[in-house]
Amino acid sequence: MWNQVYNPLGSPVLSTIAAAIPVVTLLALIASNKVKAHIAALIALVVANLVAVFIFTMPAGMSVRASILGAVSGFFPIGWIVLNVIFMYRLTVATGRFELLQRAVGGVTPDRRLQLLLIAFAFGAFFEGASGFGTPVAVTGAILIGLGFSPLAASGLSLIANTAPVAYGALGTPIQGLASVTGLDPYILGAMVGRQLPVFSLIVPFWVVWAFAGWKGMKEVWPAILVTGITFAVPQFVISNYVNPWIVDIGASLISMACLIGFLKVWSPKQLWLSPALRSRDESAGSVPPPKPMDTRPLSSAEFWSALTPWIIVCVVLLIWGSGWFKNAVNPIFTWNYAVPDLHQMINKVPPVAAKPTPEGAVFAFQYLSFTGSGMLIAAIISGFVMGFSPAKMVAEYGRTIRICAYSLITISAMLAIGTLTRLSGLDATLGLAFAATGILYPFFGTLLGWLGVALTGSDTASNVLFGNLQRITSEQLGLSPVLMAAANSAGGVMGKMIDAQSIVVASTATNWFGHEGTILRFVFWHSIVLACLVGVLVMLQAYVHPFTAMVLH
Repeated sequence: MWNQVYNPLGSPVLSTIAAAIPVVTLLALIASNKVKAHIAALIALVVANLVAVFIFTMPAGMSVRASILGAVSGFFPIGWIVLNVIFMYRLTVATGRFELLQRAVGGVTPDRRLQLLLIAFAFGAFFEGASGFGTPVAVTGAILIGLGFSPLAASGLSLIANTAPVAYGALGTPIQGLASVTGLDPYILGAMVGRQLPVFSLIVPFWVVWAFAGWKGMKEVWPAILVTGITFAVPQFVISNYVNPWIVDIGASLISMACLIGFLKVWSPKQLWLSPALRSRDESAGSVPPPKPMDTRPLSSAEFWSALTPWIIVCVVLLIWGSGWFKNAVNPIFTWNYAVPDLHQMINKVPPVAAKPTPEGAVFAFQYLSFTGSGMLIAAIISGFVMGFSPAKMVAEYGRTIRICAYSLITISAMLAIGTLTRLSGLDATLGLAFAATGILYPFFGTLLGWLGVALTGSDTASNVLFGNLQRITSEQLGLSPVLMAAANSAGGVMGKMIDAQSIVVASTATNWFGHEGTILRFVFWHSIVLACLVGVLVMLQAYVHPFTAMVLH
């Protein structure tokens, strides 16, 4: 057995700096735009191993095994989702169905700002609720680039929009993960998150349009933004507090989409915004081809349903794949659990991160049928047959998709390898303890801890599992509500989703903008920090200031 060491240098400050070296290396290399994302990820993985072994005293064998486990976990399920989403997208492009979908969206509104609300926010929230794990950014980024948005707008704005629904993504998986490590009731945790995020479900639609069109452009469509935000935020609160935390995103997104489309039938802005705008320096200089103008001819009824059929199939299949009854039915049969030798339960998480020495699991659960990516592949195959593809043509297209996504899959696997290694080596816990030492300001910095967890791991679920118990222990020591701070970990975490390297790679892959991950990161970084700080302010108010304290569940 090896016990994690959280202060290997005898100084909390120096140990925290050492623990931050891998993630700082990763973000600095990506932001520089001089190193390809997959190379940056591999360099940061090497750095993480060196820090874990030579500073945090992790045995080298364990460090290597943790990295391999993370790399495999990066491909299954995250890379598996991305690969099959892009495969589905390429099938619809090859048959012209994607162009029809673009025209169908353009038929709702030609205004770029309103298209962002409909696709990036509302439609993306539906995919977040149904499957999560990168699916919404991949789908909405591909749709927006097809609608004529610039690569920076399609990728960056999809990342910003995919924040408000993340805490309830994949049918409430982050809430379930939080409940599993804290021992708190998932219904109470879901309800508490539902008393924090609706505020930002109102803010984010305004924020996305402002980031795209500026203050003046946002003011011109504020009624539509308000309709979108209210019809998402209110159902988000009601469903999370009075129904359950599993169907929050699906219910809220469907209501929001229906209300926005209905509102646009009776209202339109005085001046339409038809420009793709928000172009990066590379695009403005002409090194990136401008998007081709969108065909605005109205669709016939047959064309309309032809455009929607593949995506209806995707929605139906992913709803089935994301349901508890389906997973419970197939996982006992179609799962292979591999406990990594000399790693599984050979590492102890110790106080103050855990109440008592607790062995860390290291099991690769190969749930090959219930993976969301498997559902997406099946949906793509069904759609392919519906669209007239032969098996041979689909296999050939899949091979081309693998070649296109190869570097992105390497990057994603390396990112998860870093995340798994930092979790098992205790680097993440060292960073968490630095936040936990902030005393009366802990509600604010504890919220940023959730943000940091998602930025490091790429997953609100992983952040909740990583820091959820630490939030409970620290809050109880400080006399704060453990429900409040556990929920704050998840609510703050959603704002880290837009800057985690994994999501940025998914966005660049979906928009065919390889090699520009640094540009995307620089665009979304300050949006992420400011929004996370606003969540922290709300949690501070809920912790100390009446009447906000009345919102806190116990």
